[in-house]
Amino acid sequence: MQTRQLGKSDVQVTPVIFGAWAIGGWMWGGTDEAKSIEAIHAALDNGINTIDTAAIYGQGYSEELVGRAIKDRRDKVVIATKCGMRWDDEKGEGMLTFTEKDKQGREMKIYKNGRAKSIEYECEQSLKRLGTDVIDLYQIHWPDLTTEPEETIGAMEKLRKAGKVRAIGTSNYDVKWLERAERVATIASNQPPYSIINRGIEHNVLPFCRENGIGTICYSPMERGLLTGKVTPDRQFPADDHRSKHKFFTPENRQRVLDSLEKIRPIAEKHKATFAQLIVNWTVHQPGITAALVGARDAEQAKQNAGAMNFTLSNDELKEIRAAFDETSRVMTH
Repeated sequence: MQTRQLGKSDVQVTPVIFGAWAIGGWMWGGTDEAKSIEAIHAALDNGINTIDTAAIYGQGYSEELVGRAIKDRRDKVVIATKCGMRWDDEKGEGMLTFTEKDKQGREMKIYKNGRAKSIEYECEQSLKRLGTDVIDLYQIHWPDLTTEPEETIGAMEKLRKAGKVRAIGTSNYDVKWLERAERVATIASNQPPYSIINRGIEHNVLPFCRENGIGTICYSPMERGLLTGKVTPDRQFPADDHRSKHKFFTPENRQRVLDSLEKIRPIAEKHKATFAQLIVNWTVHQPGITAALVGARDAEQAKQNAGAMNFTLSNDELKEIRAAFDETSRVMTH
């Protein structure tokens, strides 16, 4: 799989990146450790070179799994992780509407924390969990409204100069925060949500990144599995799976997505691709998108995800796929 340069950095990533949120189990109804490690190995064996995780995913568990999985192939893997969401320290911007249970089932509050001391501490913890001495892409997970972005990015730049991270990224930053971040250090990438349904960044964030040489790694391109075509209107999700409460997963919206997918079935069949592969391919060929995060819970899913880059869509097909979801996108995001 060919790689793409991440912004102005020297980091090269594959267009499909292994997203490691789900394997942390937290908010995804648990996880299977052996299958998770097999999934990472399968992704790497099938051409994916980048794994994206975060300290908050499973409260360190996802990073630990990634560290174990890449132990013997660190030199062949680009590691991206995130800081700035603390479950173990009540400083920063409290996410009061985001009270989740930890791995032991205890109530837990999460705080967005972009303070310099916190970031320095988090980096050391992530390095230990990942079993490495350098993080290829270190990203601030969310803006912390109690901390100026200049302090946050300044702390990350200090880590870069110390050789602990190779490149600095942001996640969920809007144009105003990106402008301020760019004045402090070179921002290699921003990580916003983006999919054929959720196109909000096309209005200002994506154009800003294109114009300023900032890469874009989008998350939720498959809308948490909704765009695979396998989520039927009657499927039930366990209470500890966040999809059970997500607005995109109402029975009506599930049916809308299935109807839109049917419109593009002929294109999928022509390329011998699954709906998931077709959607991922479409996503990474949108102007300004460097790569898409795609999760996998087992080896077969990871192999299928890598296969999304095994065919080429024509310009007409790219337009046809977008048009099939225009009305669905409008209804579901308004």
